[in-house]
Amino acid sequence: MSLREIKPGNRGYLYVNSHPTGCRAVVDRMWEQAPEPAGDRPGPVALVIGSSAGYGLAATLVGLRAHRMRGLGIAFEAAETERRTAGAGWYRTARTAELAAGAGADFTFLNGDAFSDAVKDEAAGRLAARFGKVDLLIYSIAAPRRTDPLTGEVHHSVIKPLGADYRAKTLVFEEGVPQVGELHLQAADEAERDATVQVMGGADWQMWIDALQSKDLLADGFRTVALSYVGSDITAPIYRAGTIGAAKQDLEDTARAINTRLKGTGHAHTVVAGAAVTQASTAIPSIALYTGILHRVTGDRWQGTVDQAADLWSRLCGDAGLGLDDQDRIRLDDWEMDPGVQAAVRVTWDQVDSDTIATGADTRWFREQVGRLYGWDVPGVDYGVEAETTVPWPADVRTTTSASVPSARVNAVSEGAA
Repeated sequence: MSLREIKPGNRGYLYVNSHPTGCRAVVDRMWEQAPEPAGDRPGPVALVIGSSAGYGLAATLVGLRAHRMRGLGIAFEAAETERRTAGAGWYRTARTAELAAGAGADFTFLNGDAFSDAVKDEAAGRLAARFGKVDLLIYSIAAPRRTDPLTGEVHHSVIKPLGADYRAKTLVFEEGVPQVGELHLQAADEAERDATVQVMGGADWQMWIDALQSKDLLADGFRTVALSYVGSDITAPIYRAGTIGAAKQDLEDTARAINTRLKGTGHAHTVVAGAAVTQASTAIPSIALYTGILHRVTGDRWQGTVDQAADLWSRLCGDAGLGLDDQDRIRLDDWEMDPGVQAAVRVTWDQVDSDTIATGADTRWFREQVGRLYGWDVPGVDYGVEAETTVPWPADVRTTTSASVPSARVNAVSEGAA
């Protein structure tokens, strides 16, 4: 037992500690937002890579609650130290495991570097021994660096424009007061672009497919999806037309390469999600201001990560059409990319300054959403009470025998746009 009264420690949008009670409450809210189970059909065997945060966490919770998913979630989270709490994803995973067990789900979690061969081997071993072949792989990783297991080289990603410098508005908080600042980033060079592609592109996704295929762990009708983003032309210079965009293009190219490798026995898609406040997105310059304006414009039409994960699962399970675009991508971002929404966001973006920011963007909402990523600013949580910070990683406890449970395949629906 290690009870501590914890105070938030942050530099801008980056928090150096997390609150376990707050993280638990966040997961509980997401669980309640997920759809109720539909029928009693057994769920697919799934591998979720990046299950502790963002869209990966949302997809895990929806899969467990609504679709009786079985399988393995992989995350890379820091344990508690004498100076710091465990990472927020550590506490979120612990609570996710409790909810899964309470719902009777046969799901386990692995903490380790998903880029490494060792974690791929361990994951394959666990899957083979306990669940058998995999029906669905969800790939949702955002990381600042990656060690190439083939060469040992460490690649570091950068968030920069390509071709020309980037100057734009950005959201900053001066002593808690929202302000519109100005950002200037120099264009990336070729080496920085290539390194970002190595970290955030499709190389590791392809390695996961190869690793599972080499061990005969891909089921007939196997599907795999990787999370991506396109976004507005407002943010394009720093996102889709920047180093991150180059990585996302590589991810999309990798989907086509995986499809060639699978030779009709399965299918790979990238999933274009809508905007969200995640630990990854808060690191991208100008995205905070854009997201605050977008939330003000969309209001009740805003689609959170759980909403989008539920939409994705319904498509993968055949309850709805895949909704593909002309590049074979599953699109979940119609609500964001609606022309009327984008026109309204553009008007505000062009006019907003520090004097009008309070009415032009939902800055308070954005700041609270960032805090909740780490378990802070969660309604109903008493932060003056000491919290138990020593929370074990979920034990690998079986709740069913996989050999006795038939697997429900994710539906091989038409590849055409729906």
